Amino acid sequence: MEKTEWYLEYEIQYNRPGLLGDISSLLGMLSINIISINGVENSRRGMLLLSREDEQITRLKSILQTMDMIEVKKLRKPKLRDKLAVRHGRYIHSDADDRKTFRFVRADLGVLVDFMAELYKKEGHKLIGIRGMPRVGKTESIVAASVCANKRWLFVSSTLLKQTIRSQLIQDEYNSDNLYIIDGIVSTRRANEKHWQLIREIMQLPAIKVVEHPDMFVQTTEYKLDDFDYIIELRSNEDEAITYETVEKDQFSQDNGFSMFDF
Repeated sequence: MEKTEWYLEYEIQYNRPGLLGDISSLLGMLSINIISINGVENSRRGMLLLSREDEQITRLKSILQTMDMIEVKKLRKPKLRDKLAVRHGRYIHSDADDRKTFRFVRADLGVLVDFMAELYKKEGHKLIGIRGMPRVGKTESIVAASVCANKRWLFVSSTLLKQTIRSQLIQDEYNSDNLYIIDGIVSTRRANEKHWQLIREIMQLPAIKVVEHPDMFVQTTEYKLDDFDYIIELRSNEDEAITYETVEKDQFSQDNGFSMFDF
């Protein structure tokens, strides 16, 4: 019988010596394998488990609920956020009002790259928006995640090295394995109708599209924020406000021959 992955997360109520050993022994007696384990939040511990039968997990839950030293918080089939929490030792937090919006700070670039790489690996259409101030690391993270996911990235519009506004692709660039990067400000403020026709063609491809500055992108297009599968916010620190006044000043500098975006 094929084994099934599970995610167990519990909060320690009384951290006595040998607690982890007792839980590991219990899992062993139930013939449940531990794939990986890590602290995920303060006094919480997360485990990725492997079991042959769902009944083993049902019995595990029943026994764990009788233990006063811990409180079971999650016991479920693992989500992407669960796997990343065990891998990195911290949870990726989503917006309380919009569950598809995920927030990162620059110190967490490694987690962000890993998160985006996992999104890229999923087959089919994915539209991802990324918000952030200039030079916070948006474009670098997009490209680094592309490398991790073994995806070829293509700049449809960008200001990474010089202003890029493409109006056509060559034949082998129309590929569902490619990743298309669009700068919402450049496309909105500087592009012509041929460029927009190309974007519409790309939007129809069953491929990953990443849009920097999605709020600007949707202001003058037929696309809406509801069309995005994920929105990522990247800040220098947790208190940084994402505004477009500074971005537009940087865009003005770019127009005068100086690139101040992201790199």
